[in-house]
Amino acid sequence: MTRIAVMGAGSWGTTFAKVLGEAAESHGAECSIRIWGRREEIVADINAHRNARYLDGITLPACITASTDPAEALEGAEAVVLAVPAQSLRGQLADWASHIPADAVVVSLMKGLELGSDARMSEVIAEVTGVPRERIAVVSGPNLALEIARCEPTASVVACSDEATAHWLAEACTAPYFRPYTSTDVVGVEIGGIVKNVIALAVGICEGKGMGDNTKASVITRGLAETTRLAVALGGDPQTMAGLAGLGDLVATCSSKLSRNHSAGALLGQGLSVEEVGVRMTQVAEGIKSAPAVNELAQRLGVDMPITAAVVAVLRGQLPVDQLGPLLLARQLKSEGD
Repeated sequence: MTRIAVMGAGSWGTTFAKVLGEAAESHGAECSIRIWGRREEIVADINAHRNARYLDGITLPACITASTDPAEALEGAEAVVLAVPAQSLRGQLADWASHIPADAVVVSLMKGLELGSDARMSEVIAEVTGVPRERIAVVSGPNLALEIARCEPTASVVACSDEATAHWLAEACTAPYFRPYTSTDVVGVEIGGIVKNVIALAVGICEGKGMGDNTKASVITRGLAETTRLAVALGGDPQTMAGLAGLGDLVATCSSKLSRNHSAGALLGQGLSVEEVGVRMTQVAEGIKSAPAVNELAQRLGVDMPITAAVVAVLRGQLPVDQLGPLLLARQLKSEGD
């Protein structure tokens, strides 16, 4: 029996647990999946095979149980899946590290940069837990949780510096409706998942201002260009940005009403403040938290990211949303390939 811990009972953590459980069922294998959640009511709901707070109407496999005790959730786990807000990861990992089995594979579902350190989530995991990088994997792609929970066909990317680990995890999450590809480009896969949230805020702002498809397509395309520049500067493969973890995730996040970052951007475009958006949103929009870190990292590396810089200026109240478009259009003319 494979034992897996999923640390985080939100929409994506619960959905990925469902994928793992139904993947095991489709392979005729036995699997025990324990979700950790901090809220008693959500844990009780999961133990009744549902999570109405985040996945209303979805039935969870019988192999999934939940607990508010992290040590209980982590006991004997062969894989530990982390699905908590990016900015809380370091503190929570510090509390959990001693309970993570020594030979477990640690999997990040998170798409954010840590404020202050500008570290990717795989870097935070390695630093806090001491887990070697060949046992740290990331999962990213056009993965809107509710669509996957509904068993709508979806592809994704499992990345790890060790190919064998990536293949093991990919096999573990291959469900009839979920098709993972493997990669060793952890940097590129993570950066694609991080920056797309910032670009989705920009596209959402455009939509909130009533702008059309030409505008949004322009922001998406140029957003992909600056995402690629940052990934390459960090040692990522530019081809990754043309795949599921780059273009695929970017299109899904920038166009879907299910996207928290797109929705948050639309509210900003309608004139709400960042604080008002936070009150209105029921889940964290990682782009709001990560955008300053992305911008800081780009500046430190000398990478030109004008859309990201403009979004940060809007979030800080330094740029009215009405001036976002004119600011970007006023930039110096140059070749598209530059």
